[in-house]
Amino acid sequence: MSENITTAGRSLDDVMMAMDVVDTLRHRSQLVEKELGADDRDEELKKKLRKIYAAQGIEVSDQVLEEGVKALRDGRFTYQPPAESFKVKLARIYVNRGGWGKWAIGGIAAFFITLISYYFLVISPTAMLPEKIQERHKEVKLAAKIDESRGRSMADELFTVAMASLDNNDEAKAKELLNSMDALKAQLQMAYRLQIIVKPQAKTGVWRVPDTNTNARNYYIIVEAIGPDGNLVKVPIQNEETGKVDIVSSWGLRVDEEVFNRIARDKQDDGIIQDREFGIKQSGYMDPKYRISTTGAAITSW
Repeated sequence: MSENITTAGRSLDDVMMAMDVVDTLRHRSQLVEKELGADDRDEELKKKLRKIYAAQGIEVSDQVLEEGVKALRDGRFTYQPPAESFKVKLARIYVNRGGWGKWAIGGIAAFFITLISYYFLVISPTAMLPEKIQERHKEVKLAAKIDESRGRSMADELFTVAMASLDNNDEAKAKELLNSMDALKAQLQMAYRLQIIVKPQAKTGVWRVPDTNTNARNYYIIVEAIGPDGNLVKVPIQNEETGKVDIVSSWGLRVDEEVFNRIARDKQDDGIIQDREFGIKQSGYMDPKYRISTTGAAITSW
């Protein structure tokens, strides 16, 4: 048993020594070029190798030197790259995964993030649009009081047109109508008092000459919207002169000449308007209930 181990040990030592000989020859390229170029000089080469190892205090047998020289000639103990093939290319790609792997993972992650974002920002909202329109229609109807026919009819009209737009694949129009339903709901839920404005340098009333009749005058009393908390409230008001809807906290309401003059006299008397309450807007209704006679037509600039 011990003899086998010794033999195996010597064989391994010889192999390791032969590998060292090959390594020595490989690193001393000048020696290899000169000596290994001619077969009849092998003995001289072995002598030189023996001297190299002797200088290092290593004793090398002729057999080991012979095996080392032969191994170098045969290309043993030398890495030979595999022939180029598809499998070899795959192996190189895998080995170099540390370089391209981060970019690949980042690209995949970016792709999925884009896909998920597109779903939640585009596909999902569009798919839920009919449900949103139906839900908002119900909310507007609930926000309107039973006797508020104008708000209810406007909600029904917006709902009908919005659903028709979806049937025609006009999602942009449907979304626009959904926003209009939101605005209608907000207007119904508003609550504020209308007071005649009394501020330094502020006009209480103005009059205009209409373009269609230069011999007439349109009279307006300037009012402001005061919320339950005492602060000004911004309200969507359609300007009868431009047709545009402006978001304002004060505007002019058209009155007849007699009302205009009466309020003007009240202010001129002592600089104070005794009764400033023009009307009140309750939640659930589209328009205020006016205490002072007005057509409801308005201007937003003067």
